[in-house]
Amino acid sequence: MKAETLLAELNRLRGDIDKDPSDIEWLTLHHVFCFVSYKMGDFQKYLDEEAGRGAFDEFDD
Repeated sequence: MKAETLLAELNRLRGDIDKDPSDIEWLTLHHVFCFVSYKMGDFQKYLDEEAGRGAFDEFDD
């Protein structure tokens, strides 16, 4: 699993809702997206470890 794949999906979800800094859903998606974007190397390492545990075996890309 590539970090970019999940980050792109997170960004799509973020774009599906109106930008509203008073909405917890928008705030959550926005700040998680920003944080994960900033920590791509760490996120990819995590995903690689999870892939080794079979976490993405059912995912069909």
